[in-house]
Amino acid sequence: MAHTQRTPVVAGVLLAAGGGRRLGGRPKALLEHRGRPLVEHAVRALRNGGCGPVHVVLGAAAEEVRALANLSTCEVTVNPSWEEGMGSSLRAGLDALAGSDADAALVFLVDQPGIGAEAVARVRSAYRSRTTLASAAYDGERGHPVLFGADLWADVAAGAVGDQGARAYLRAHRDAITLVECSDVAQAHDIDTVEDLTRLE
Repeated sequence: MAHTQRTPVVAGVLLAAGGGRRLGGRPKALLEHRGRPLVEHAVRALRNGGCGPVHVVLGAAAEEVRALANLSTCEVTVNPSWEEGMGSSLRAGLDALAGSDADAALVFLVDQPGIGAEAVARVRSAYRSRTTLASAAYDGERGHPVLFGADLWADVAAGAVGDQGARAYLRAHRDAITLVECSDVAQAHDIDTVEDLTRLE
């Protein structure tokens, strides 16, 4: 009997918990871009890029985000410790996938509207096994999104503290990262400050 290989399940993990301290405390998930909250654009990028299921990690103003954004197609996790920084949200997102049939997690940030489905699909297609570590690159520099095979999650979560997210893990495993150039299809800017709001339409 021929063994048919199943399509790998790459879950999207959207980190959308930030309180937008430098934006006057406006939660980033709700910043408006083309008439809809940023969090919806990010979910669409993950879905259209081939990720599923999509897990959204909320924190700041979580109830407001749920009320104002359409997240009906997503699993939503609220990170009660979001103020500790991105590390706690990454841990919450990976915890939410524990025990699922996902082979990898593609981690995406809510505040990078210049990164869309094409970049997501490229990084997703770098998946080879449950030990795959891949990242988008912009002119050779590592950026987001980042794909973590399921066998790496425990180590990634263990190192995710403060605002570092997976930075320390990625530094330590630099040689294992498959870099996927995306500068021709995406722009990797963050929406961090009031000046950056001009990047939103």
